[in-house]
Amino acid sequence: MVVIRLARSGAKHRPFYNMVVADSRDRRDGRFVERIGFYNPVAAGNAEGLRVATDRLAYWQKNGAQLSPTVARLVKQHAAQQAA
Repeated sequence: MVVIRLARSGAKHRPFYNMVVADSRDRRDGRFVERIGFYNPVAAGNAEGLRVATDRLAYWQKNGAQLSPTVARLVKQHAAQQAA
Protein backbone atom coordinates (compact mmCIF):
# COMPACT_ATOMS: atom_id res chain seq x y z
CA MET A 1 0.00 0.00 0.00
CA VAL A 2 1.17 3.52 -0.76
CA VAL A 3 1.07 5.96 2.13
CA ILE A 4 1.71 9.70 2.47
CA ARG A 5 3.66 10.32 5.66
CA LEU A 6 6.34 12.44 7.29
CA ALA A 7 10.03 11.52 7.08
CA ARG A 8 12.15 13.14 9.75
CA SER A 9 15.38 14.95 9.00
CA GLY A 10 17.21 17.84 10.63
CA ALA A 11 19.53 18.06 13.61
CA LYS A 12 18.94 16.86 17.14
CA HIS A 13 16.31 19.05 18.85
CA ARG A 14 15.70 20.83 15.50
CA PRO A 15 13.20 18.59 13.69
CA PHE A 16 12.32 19.05 10.03
CA TYR A 17 9.92 16.74 8.24
CA ASN A 18 9.57 15.98 4.54
CA MET A 19 6.10 14.96 3.42
CA VAL A 20 6.71 11.94 1.21
CA VAL A 21 4.82 9.32 -0.76
CA ALA A 22 6.23 5.90 0.14
CA ASP A 23 5.47 2.21 0.23
CA SER A 24 4.12 1.38 3.69
CA ARG A 25 6.64 -1.46 4.06
CA ASP A 26 9.63 0.89 3.78
CA ARG A 27 11.20 2.51 6.82
CA ARG A 28 10.03 5.94 7.98
CA ASP A 29 13.17 7.73 6.82
CA GLY A 30 14.01 5.26 4.06
CA ARG A 31 13.14 5.00 0.40
CA PHE A 32 10.25 7.08 -0.96
CA VAL A 33 8.56 7.64 -4.31
CA GLU A 34 8.08 11.41 -4.28
CA ARG A 35 8.50 14.38 -1.94
CA ILE A 36 5.34 16.50 -1.99
CA GLY A 37 6.02 19.03 0.75
CA PHE A 38 7.55 19.76 4.12
CA TYR A 39 6.67 20.64 7.69
CA ASN A 40 8.93 22.71 9.94
CA PRO A 41 7.49 22.75 13.48
CA VAL A 42 10.17 25.16 14.76
CA ALA A 43 9.77 27.78 12.02
CA ALA A 44 10.21 31.24 13.48
CA GLY A 45 8.85 34.60 12.38
CA ASN A 46 8.06 34.84 8.68
CA ALA A 47 9.65 31.48 7.85
CA GLU A 48 7.38 29.08 5.99
CA GLY A 49 6.39 26.26 8.33
CA LEU A 50 4.25 24.14 6.02
CA ARG A 51 4.20 23.59 2.28
CA VAL A 52 2.08 21.03 0.43
CA ALA A 53 1.90 20.46 -3.33
CA THR A 54 -1.88 20.06 -3.42
CA ASP A 55 -1.94 18.93 -7.05
CA ARG A 56 0.43 16.02 -6.31
CA LEU A 57 -1.45 15.23 -3.10
CA ALA A 58 -4.71 14.99 -5.04
CA TYR A 59 -3.05 12.82 -7.70
CA TRP A 60 -1.74 10.32 -5.16
CA GLN A 61 -5.02 10.20 -3.23
CA LYS A 62 -6.88 9.58 -6.47
CA ASN A 63 -4.55 6.65 -7.11
CA GLY A 64 -5.22 5.08 -3.71
CA ALA A 65 -2.59 6.55 -1.38
CA GLN A 66 -3.61 6.74 2.28
CA LEU A 67 -2.75 9.69 4.53
CA SER A 68 -1.14 9.12 7.90
CA PRO A 69 -3.08 10.72 10.78
CA THR A 70 -0.47 13.47 11.21
CA VAL A 71 -0.40 14.28 7.49
CA ALA A 72 -4.21 14.39 7.43
CA ARG A 73 -4.13 16.96 10.25
CA LEU A 74 -1.48 19.03 8.48
CA VAL A 75 -3.35 18.97 5.15
CA LYS A 76 -6.49 20.16 6.92
CA GLN A 77 -4.45 22.93 8.58
CA HIS A 78 -2.93 23.92 5.22
CA ALA A 79 -6.39 24.11 3.61
CA ALA A 80 -7.59 26.38 6.43
CA GLN A 81 -4.55 28.67 5.93
CA GLN A 82 -5.21 28.90 2.20
CA ALA A 83 -8.89 29.76 2.73
CA ALA A 84 -8.10 32.56 5.19
